[in-house]
Amino acid sequence: MFNKKKRKKDMEEQQVNVEQEEVATEQTQETTEETTKTKEEELTEKLEELNKKYLLLYSDFENFRKRTSKEKIELIQNAAENTIKDLLPVVDDYERALANFEKFEDEKFIKAKEGIELIYNKLMSILTQKGLKPMNAKGEKFDENLHEAIAQMPAESEEQKGVILDETTKGYYLHEKVIRYAKVVVAM
Repeated sequence: MFNKKKRKKDMEEQQVNVEQEEVATEQTQETTEETTKTKEEELTEKLEELNKKYLLLYSDFENFRKRTSKEKIELIQNAAENTIKDLLPVVDDYERALANFEKFEDEKFIKAKEGIELIYNKLMSILTQKGLKPMNAKGEKFDENLHEAIAQMPAESEEQKGVILDETTKGYYLHEKVIRYAKVVVAM
C-alpha cells in the first residue's frame, strides 16, 4: 500500500509538473510572440526610417547634380563674358570709323574703308558665334532692364512719350543676358 500511495503521489507530482510545464510553455510562447511582434514592429519602423533617409539623400543628390550641371553650362556659356565686354569699346570704335569713312569719296579712303569693314565683319562674326547680339533700342519703348537713360527730350506727341529717340551707345546681349545696357535719349 505504501507503494501505491507513493506511486499515486509521484503521479500527482508528475501531473503537477506537466501542468506547470504546459503553463510555462504557454507563457513562453506568448512572450515569444509578443517579443517577435515588437521586434517586427521595431524592424519595420527602422526600415521606414532608413527609407526616408535614403529618399532625402537621393533627392538632395539629384538637386545637387542638376544645380551643378546648370552652373557648368552657364559657366561655359559665359566664360568669355569679361573678354567680350573688354572688346565692345573696340567694336564701337570700328563702327565710328566706318561712319566717318562715309563722308569721304577719295579712292584711298574707300579702300581703307573696305579693309576696316573686312576686319569689323570678321570680328563681329566671331563675337556672334560666341553668343553676342546687339540690341536695337532706337524707336522702342524705354525699358529700365535693358536701357540706361542718359538724357531726356520733350516729346512731340503723347504717343512718343517713353520712346527712345536716340542711342548714344549700343547695348549687347550675351546668350540672352544683358552684358551692356544701351545708353539712350528718351522722349518725355
